[in-house]
Amino acid sequence: MNRKKDHIKILAIIQARMGSSRLPGKVLKDICGSPMLEWVTVRAQMASNVGQVVVATTEKDEDDPIEEFCINRGIACFRGAEFDVLDRFYRAAENYDADIIVRLTADCPLVDPGLIDDVIEKLLESGADFVANRLPPPFRRTYPIGLDVEAARFEALKTAWEKAEKPYEREHVLPYIYDPGNSFQVEVLDAGKDLGSLRWTVDTELDLAFVRGVTRELNCSFNFSWEDVLDVLDSHPDLEKINLNVPHKSLNDVDQRLEDR
Repeated sequence: MNRKKDHIKILAIIQARMGSSRLPGKVLKDICGSPMLEWVTVRAQMASNVGQVVVATTEKDEDDPIEEFCINRGIACFRGAEFDVLDRFYRAAENYDADIIVRLTADCPLVDPGLIDDVIEKLLESGADFVANRLPPPFRRTYPIGLDVEAARFEALKTAWEKAEKPYEREHVLPYIYDPGNSFQVEVLDAGKDLGSLRWTVDTELDLAFVRGVTRELNCSFNFSWEDVLDVLDSHPDLEKINLNVPHKSLNDVDQRLEDR
């Protein structure tokens, strides 16, 4: 089913900035000869249900290279608040007339186009306000860290933008919507088996080394599924050990630079 032809504007928004606290400039780090952000944008564009891909970065001068990357590759770029990422997403969604937004992050180069489509389909078919393939407790993560996909209806995003007040709700974009205390219909897409301990995101040099190793084994192709990554790890178990001990951030964490303010 290809919903992008059904008069529903489905916008994938990739949040990206150069100022990572753990690995500065990571979104443009090289992976198999291409910047990491290119891996995310290309794979998002491969999702058949996505009508447009937008990179949402900050207005800081240090993020000019991200806008330059987008211009050179013909990708839409929206610039907004640094730490109020919810505001950045809302204004980007409003600017591009989105009916549904899909939240992706630029540090997940292995994000799966098929999973993006599955999350969107579940949102459309269930009538939910929000669907994700991972959520914090009391929900259970079953997909590897780094395959995270969140989809929300614009009306739900607008309500969160108007009402969310806690710093982590503003920085992590959509927690207000999936807070059980709020009145949204939330659905979760599960993997069918527990793979939530696997770490495929990029926050550190070790994470980057892991992803570079995986993509080399995939012949540096942009066209692969997350199951193909599992096959690589089955045949090359040493790859999984590279970033095994890297701690993962909590969804309730906020950037220390925001705390310092």
